[in-house]
Amino acid sequence: MIKTFALSVLACVGFATAAAACPDYGLSGAGGDLSGSQLRRGVAYDVTAGGENRLDDCRRIRPVTDTGPGYFTDQPDFTFSLRGMAGNQLVIAVQSRCDAALLINTGSATWYYDDDDNGNQDPKIVLTRPADGWLDIWVGTYDGQYCDAVLQMQTFRR
Repeated sequence: MIKTFALSVLACVGFATAAAACPDYGLSGAGGDLSGSQLRRGVAYDVTAGGENRLDDCRRIRPVTDTGPGYFTDQPDFTFSLRGMAGNQLVIAVQSRCDAALLINTGSATWYYDDDDNGNQDPKIVLTRPADGWLDIWVGTYDGQYCDAVLQMQTFRR
């Protein structure tokens, strides 16, 4: 009976851990190297917005910008190595066919979130002083649906 109880407890702990999965900046997404000058022309990437992890359940993720609900994958959709960002601001926006949400983690482990700042229920985050280094980006959805989307990134001189 004790053995059965112990196995039941371990199973519950395992299910609780699986249910509490969250976006993980230790994983990498598609991407590559980008410079501030390359980004002045703007870049765009097709992506499927959505995910299985409810951001409200991720207690370790506390964005310094907006906060709100959203569903994101464990793995970032994109991981970029940025260079030559001094003197620029970086605009990261999404255009989608649903109510998209955007989650970013910078190389300094700072989280940013947005839901509707790009209009039409699409997100946009402006990094006014982006640093050189890693940038992880998740394109999720507000309500857990999945849809086609486009991630857009562009720098502007400050």
